[in-house]
Amino acid sequence: MSKFYIIAGEASGDLHGSNLIKQILGRSPQSEVIGWGGDLLRDAGCKVTIDYKKGNFMGFWEVIKNLGTISSLFKKTKREILDFKPDGLILVDYPGFNLRMAKWAFEFHIPVYYYISPQVWAWKSSRVHAMKKYIRKLFCILPFEPAFFEQYGMQVEFVGHPLIEHIKSFKTDPHWNTKNKLKDQKILALLPGSRKQEIETHLPIYLKAAEKFPEYQIVIAGMKSHESLYYKIVDQASSSKDVVVLFNKTYDLLSRTELAIVTSGTAGLETALFKVPAVICYKGNNLSYHIAKRLVKVKYISLANLILDRPAVKELIQHDCNADRIASELINLQKEECSEQLKNDYLDLEQALGKYSTSELTAIKILSDIHALKEKNELEKNF
Repeated sequence: MSKFYIIAGEASGDLHGSNLIKQILGRSPQSEVIGWGGDLLRDAGCKVTIDYKKGNFMGFWEVIKNLGTISSLFKKTKREILDFKPDGLILVDYPGFNLRMAKWAFEFHIPVYYYISPQVWAWKSSRVHAMKKYIRKLFCILPFEPAFFEQYGMQVEFVGHPLIEHIKSFKTDPHWNTKNKLKDQKILALLPGSRKQEIETHLPIYLKAAEKFPEYQIVIAGMKSHESLYYKIVDQASSSKDVVVLFNKTYDLLSRTELAIVTSGTAGLETALFKVPAVICYKGNNLSYHIAKRLVKVKYISLANLILDRPAVKELIQHDCNADRIASELINLQKEECSEQLKNDYLDLEQALGKYSTSELTAIKILSDIHALKEKNELEKNF
């Protein structure tokens, strides 16, 4: 039996963390897991003590505004960990918070297992030195990451991308259209992001762009936690009569979608893996955007483009993220030569991400390392 404290501070972390915890508890049923998460981690067997939405802030300005909340979450988390006395701390992405927790845990001799590496190759590469010191095992999910860390003398493990196994295990409902009262039309899906500020910024723009495609059924991929916000924005749109909002059914939607407008992030990669022609967008607070523009060192905001190292998917950022530009790019995607090229790019992407059972492989490696540590500690006690 082992005890783990997990910190998953985002919707994607709740998803990937839940699959990892299912694998850990499946192999070690007597183990105990508590910590940060949402409904998915709770369903996986984790005792969720802190709802991840409480610390879900994005952008420099947004973080500054909520420093008091973040500080109180640090204090509560540290107190919980000291009371729980875990055998290991599992950190899932969420670097602004989790890298600080890694340093603190190291000082208290708690082994740190970091699942889904912080994207230090994009900015703040100096963090690698601290990661090398404080993290016992780092599990990477992007194929170019091991080579990056090797430059700094840090050995990491590429375990494949968890979305591959998650999407492959997804089973679509053949009666889904009827159950959700959708018309017999092609679907244009709108994925405005998982955070409140992203939805408020992106959804009005996406709805305006979608007005130019009356031949499509417009469907929003929503999160139940923001239910009232979607309806408020839809009601304010100039042409909202036929817009449908579906909650927590993104994969069902993507499996039937012909076109999509997607906010940059995990949803962009999910859309690519479902092979849906899409435009990737991002618009943020102007101050946060200009700070990020000076600090971030990557050519693309789309994970698909970063992995392929080419502009396979069209990206519209900040001022380019407007209804007219989005509509223009969607029209291009309907051209046969564009759609065929994108399909080929999506196949290359899937191949690059590997065919690993990511959560199973990571769980085995964590449990094996914990077992080895316990054996070592027992030996040291006997001498």
